[in-house]
Amino acid sequence: MKTYTAKPAEIEKKWILIDAEGVVLGRLATIVASRLRGKHKPTYTPHMDMGDNVIVINADKVQMTGDKRDDKKYYWHTGHPGGIKHRTARQMLEGAHPERVVIKAVERMISRNKLGKQQMTNLRVYAGDQHPHEAQQPEVLDVKAMNPKNTRSA
Repeated sequence: MKTYTAKPAEIEKKWILIDAEGVVLGRLATIVASRLRGKHKPTYTPHMDMGDNVIVINADKVQMTGDKRDDKKYYWHTGHPGGIKHRTARQMLEGAHPERVVIKAVERMISRNKLGKQQMTNLRVYAGDQHPHEAQQPEVLDVKAMNPKNTRSA
């Protein structure tokens, strides 16, 4: 039995639309990361960009379990001595770019190399329910219906 390896001409990319309203952040991120990598396909090849193009809408309405909204911190460094800064998840979600919370969660589940960066270019996240990708005719993936644990009421 020979190991199957996909060739670039055989890769078929679809467009997937996911509504993040009321969905738990970590569960959403694992589903999106798996779709970006292409692990849901039977022709999955680890060293190729096999994944689909994923559009996430309503990223500002994503839920978190426990006290993560106030306890989870996103750190960065300014480059100056003593220049470490942080924001809580609540500050990020109520700020100007709430979609960055979802992007960070997915980014940390993708491998940190050239292939991971290439796969992250297939992710589009929008804070509201509008997106400019109607021409691609994305098929809707209902994350809420997959498992009752995927949703959480505020």
